Amino acid sequence: MKSLFARAALATTTAVMLFAGVAINAEARIAGTSGTVVGTTQTFNLVTSADYITTPDGGTVTIWGYGEVGKPMQYPGPTLKVRAGYTVVINLTNGLPNLPGTSAPMPVSMIFPGQTGVAATGGSAGVLTQESSGPANVVTYTFVAGQPGTYMYNSGTRPGLQVEMGLVGALIVYPATENPNAPTKAYDLADSAFDQEYMFLMTEMDPKIHQLVEFGLINQVNNTVSHATLWFLNGRNGPDTMFPDFAPWLNHQPYSALPRMHPGEKLLMRVIGGGREQHPFHTHGNNYTVIARDGRPLKSSASTTIDLGYSDYTLDSTPGTTQDAIFTWTGVNLGWDMFGHVPGDGSSCTPDAEGLHSVATDANYKEPCADHTKPLPVVMPENASLAFGGFWRGSPFIGSLGSLPPGEGGLNLNGGVVFIWHSHTEKELANNDLYPGGILTMLIIEPHGVLIP
Repeated sequence: MKSLFARAALATTTAVMLFAGVAINAEARIAGTSGTVVGTTQTFNLVTSADYITTPDGGTVTIWGYGEVGKPMQYPGPTLKVRAGYTVVINLTNGLPNLPGTSAPMPVSMIFPGQTGVAATGGSAGVLTQESSGPANVVTYTFVAGQPGTYMYNSGTRPGLQVEMGLVGALIVYPATENPNAPTKAYDLADSAFDQEYMFLMTEMDPKIHQLVEFGLINQVNNTVSHATLWFLNGRNGPDTMFPDFAPWLNHQPYSALPRMHPGEKLLMRVIGGGREQHPFHTHGNNYTVIARDGRPLKSSASTTIDLGYSDYTLDSTPGTTQDAIFTWTGVNLGWDMFGHVPGDGSSCTPDAEGLHSVATDANYKEPCADHTKPLPVVMPENASLAFGGFWRGSPFIGSLGSLPPGEGGLNLNGGVVFIWHSHTEKELANNDLYPGGILTMLIIEPHGVLIP
């Protein structure tokens, strides 16, 4: 593993050199929908349709997607946030364009891996599920949300084609005691508690397949062969992954993938393998602890804690599976004062049992007291020797801003420290062979007192 300082240097260099113009005001809670809630029933009205998404290399790709009725279709489909034990009702309408030479679209459907007792009415029987054959052919799926956890849904009709085209989304089941719009725990276990929560749904696309569909040549698609050149986090390619949720210029790609946190907080990563390829997702800054797989906490049968969780730094996202992990960062063993305190500046660090600053109202809450007032062991270059990116704000310290030339910087007004998170498969860091892109985003760690919405 790289040292924390080496990781910080890499992330800062990347941010300075590559990502000018990237906004950082992402949501700290997972964007999605709880549908219409009446008592203990949650109802979602979804429709499939065709449209285009944009890619940072300047291209467009034809896709099929799920969307809420009355709203734009999206990629991935709406994240459905439900409570365990609630009855989930999903009404699906097929709004895809008619197949060439016919008066009807290709049938579509939904399957819900990990959920049991799914019943379907309306539509027509397909191989795996009930299918909607057109706008007047609504299928209603009903099930009781099972165990809390991270799940996915996708089309069960010719999934090799339809998932490639975009018919995939996330289903998150929260404990019955949790509010899906302000959750605090992933499971009914104390050590699944978190402060921030983010989703990372990973998919890929072969643009040639999408071109064949766009030109009406679906019968020429061979789904046993795929040569992806686009890789996605939450339906976006880097660096678009760092724009805010619901950015208006990404109308059909509403979900950001930019995690933000304060030192010492627990950040829940919900990682979903939504495509056909495996994606090794690598975190800089620290290891994470995997706490669950496929909606099942990693614990022994008699335990009330996640006693089988394990630490790692590259999470292999396998197709059709989900993993939950907790990431935290305090700067322990960094070797220098991450807030830039110096002797005699009046600052203090009162250690708790873990040696971290214990005053929750201070901006340097959770600072490692062993490094308090230690200088940065690097001489920073003069501004004239630097190339400025949007995240660079003139200082290497959390919460600090330094002098910059007019018009430079400006996207890191809270003085956060930036770490790159990305795929460990090199080809997945490009958009149609143009670097940087693909499965790539940043983690921003900001001082306490800064509001993370």
